[in-house]
This record gives sequence, C-alpha cells and structure tokens, in this order.
Amino acid sequence: TFCAGGSVTLTSSLGSSYLWSNGATTQSIIATTSGSYSVTVTNASGCFATSNATAVTVNALPIATITSGGATTFCAGGSVTLTSSAGSSYLWSTGATTQSITVTTAGSYSVTVTTASGCSATSAVTTVIVNALPTATITAGGTTTFCADGSVILTSTTGASYLWSNGATTQSITVTTAGSYSVTVTNASGCSATSAATTVTVNA
Repeated sequence: TFCAGGSVTLTSSLGSSYLWSNGATTQSIIATTSGSYSVTVTNASGCFATSNATAVTVNALPIATITSGGATTFCAGGSVTLTSSAGSSYLWSTGATTQSITVTTAGSYSVTVTTASGCSATSAVTTVIVNALPTATITAGGTTTFCADGSVILTSTTGASYLWSNGATTQSITVTTAGSYSVTVTNASGCSATSAATTVTVNA
C-alpha cells in the first residue's frame, strides 16, 4: 500500500518460467497501479502452481491549492487570510499547521496537504507583497504664531498625492487663519499616512 507515484517490487519463488496475472514473464515485476497480482510458476518438469493473489493498493495524492481571502498585495498594517484545500493535516512554509493562516508580511507561501492515508502534496507558491507606508510630516516655512494679516507656508513630505485637513491637494499650503493642520500623503503604491497636526496661532 503506497501513494500515487510510488511502486513495489513483487518477486516470485524460483522456477523455470513465470506468468504473472498482468502478462509479465519475469521473476520480478514492478507494480505501480492498484490490483490483485498472482504468478504461475512452472518448473523444469513442466509442472506448475499458481500463487495466492497479493493485493496492491495505490492511494491518491491530495489536491494542494491555496485560496486567498483578499488581495495579496496590500499596505503595511494590512493582512490577508490564505486557506489550504482540504486534507487531514497541513504544514505551511511558515511552520503553521492550521488550514488557514493570516499573513501580514511579504513573502512566498506554500502548504503541504496530507490525507488520512498519509499521502502528501505541496501547493504552488502564493506571493504576498506588502507595500510600505509613506512618511507624512509637515514643515513650516516660518513661525506658526503670527499677527493677523500674516501667513505661514506648510509643506508636506513628498508623495504621489496630498489631502490637507482644509481640503487642499497641493504639497504646500499658505495658512492665514488659526487652526490645526494635518496632511494625508499617498504614495505611488496607493498607501497612505496622516501627519501629526501642526497648530497655527494668529494673534489679533
């Protein structure tokens, strides 16, 4: 009894000639498929006898695939659940032994699925890509406390797009009114981060 892809050598007792149930005429045969195998042995006198059958069982390999519960490319801080096809036991490339794993780091993930009969198969690799978040900070081009009719330029760190708390979408804004100003920076991967607030004080 073995898994698909394996084999067993069956060897007859000694004689002058042999005839196996599968038609082979050698003393030994290599069995790779399920079935009952017997051999008829003939001696030099022309007398013959047939063996009892030997049953060979070939167990099927499992199907090993990975299904993702969402996008496998995401921003840092995100995750994706990877689920194996059904089996009796599982061994992921991370060492996990559950049917599903939650992935938060970039890498190549595969799973080995084992059936109740002990046959195993390993899935193709699923690649997870985790994109970095941008840096979001604000630099003031002067003092953030000034008199009425004054202003200050606030500039964001570089990104692909910007959204300020006042609705502006440029990298820099000119502020003339008191308040707390923050900016959300989005990079080319579509990942976003929001800066700490910068407080502007306007004295009468």
